[in-house]
Parts: sequence; structure tokens; C-alpha cells
Amino acid sequence: MPKTQDYFAGKTIVITGAASGIGRATAKIFAREGANVVCADINEQGAHDTAEAVNGAGSQALVLKVDVCSRPQVDEMAQRAIDAFGGVQFLFNSAGAAIRRAKFLEIDDALMKTTFELNVNGTLYGMQAVLPHMLKNKLGVIVNMASMAHRRGGPGSSIHYAAAKGAVVSMTMGVAREFASQGIRALSISPGPIRTPFQDAAQSSPELVQRFLDDVPMKRFGKPEEIGELVLFMCSDACPFMTADTVYVNGGGGWR
Repeated sequence: MPKTQDYFAGKTIVITGAASGIGRATAKIFAREGANVVCADINEQGAHDTAEAVNGAGSQALVLKVDVCSRPQVDEMAQRAIDAFGGVQFLFNSAGAAIRRAKFLEIDDALMKTTFELNVNGTLYGMQAVLPHMLKNKLGVIVNMASMAHRRGGPGSSIHYAAAKGAVVSMTMGVAREFASQGIRALSISPGPIRTPFQDAAQSSPELVQRFLDDVPMKRFGKPEEIGELVLFMCSDACPFMTADTVYVNGGGGWR
């Protein structure tokens, strides 16, 4: 929670991957706090559904159909957000996926390329699109979605995804340190298994899902809202000295 009451009222967050899962949960949490929410996703209907929830909470939403793999679309997203609300204070790059599970020797050029385009390029484009505006105002917080996978390496199922998320963690740290003296903070979140449509999108087998669960001492998957509340804290005025870090949210698991 923020230190200052109504801290988020009237401020604006851009959320990619807002149509479902962690992105949607985060949008609803920021709406609860009075923020304007830009709901960006390639799934336009899902983004509209999220926006309805934002509006239902009494906040304002802007729906944008955006493929984060396209720099021009991401640039347009940032400009439309600024035009609509007068400024953008927060960016949550939530869009990402493992595309599909594959053992290391099954990872082909197409899978590696699409995984990095979505997870790494999509994050890069988002940050580069909003940073000039944030720097002009000397205020901005960027939160990027990483993964516990970058610590585990993803053996047997997702080395391509782990490598991409490792790049996100490194890029976030670099941006945070480069712009730390100019009013910008950048952080990443490295979750363990979270109960979202991600598992279906990644074609996780029941055996793999059970293996993930067995590794969590809390014996459950995380909830999207538990990540969304962390994003809110990271963007708030309660942690102004916090930047460059990745925060692990994993129920105690994911280390083996």
C-alpha cells in the first residue's frame, strides 16, 4: 500500500497483457486505488473486459489492441495513453509467455525467436516508449514481469523462456541504474507458479504442473492478485529507495 492516502488517484498506469491473469488482476487493483488504467493487449475483447472492471470500480480505462512485438504499435500505445490522460507515471510490462514447452534439443529457431520477441523485445519497446516522457517529468516507475525460471534455468521444458526472462532481469537492472538519478525506478518480479491462463498457453502437462506444485512448500500456486498487490507497492511512495531488484514471489519454492 502507498504511504500517502490517495497516492494513485488521477495517476496513470499502462499495463501490457491486461486481458487476463496477472495483468487483469493488477488493473483491477490500481482501479481500486483510483488510478487511470491503460489496458493493452493483443486480445482486444479481453482488454475490453478488463476495462469494464476498471470502470466498474470508478476509475477510467483506455483499451488498446497492441502487439508488444511491434515497436510502432507500442510507441503508439504510449502516445495514446499520454494524450488520453495527460501523462503516464507507471508501466507494467506483464505481457509474456513461454509460447510452448520444449526440451533443449527441441528448441528451434522459430521458438527461440518468438519467445525473445514477446518477452524481451516487448519489454524493451515498452520501456523505450515511455521513458522519454517519464524523464521529462523526472518521475516514473517501471515494473517488468520476469520469472523464477531465470534462476532455475528451465531444464527439460523451458530453457528458451528462462533465458528470455534472464534477459528481462538484466535489462531491468541496467535501466534502473542508468536512470536512477533522474527520478526513474525500475524493478522486476520473478514469480513461481501462478494460477493463470499462462499454464494453458504454455501447454504444460499435468505432470509438469504437479512437479511445480510439489516444489512449493506452501503447497499451492500463487494468485494473480498476490502479484498485482506487489506491483502496487513497487509503484507507490512507500519504497522510494527500491530499484534495480527482482523480487521473488514463490511460496518458498523454485530453488531446486
